[in-house]
Amino acid sequence: MSTVEHELQLTLIELCTACDLPQDEVTVWVVEGMLEPAGGGPEAWRFGSEALRRARTAKRLARDLAINTAGIALALDLLEEIESLRGRLRRHNTL
Repeated sequence: MSTVEHELQLTLIELCTACDLPQDEVTVWVVEGMLEPAGGGPEAWRFGSEALRRARTAKRLARDLAINTAGIALALDLLEEIESLRGRLRRHNTL
């Protein structure tokens, strides 16, 4: 089987349970673009491993730093950019 076939697919309820988050908070994060599920609506949404990671990070940012939704979205984007740059640097250093 390919990696895609092993991709995690969580429903909204499963994601909320895995992250100990209320559904309305996750729904706001989807509306704000912080999480991008597959599917046409909350009942059909499916979240992959990246969404699970982002939701857990978002929860920590909200809880530990009391950051609002806009701040969480910005922080998530910046953290991903840092990780991308680190990966590029590692690849460049191994050439």
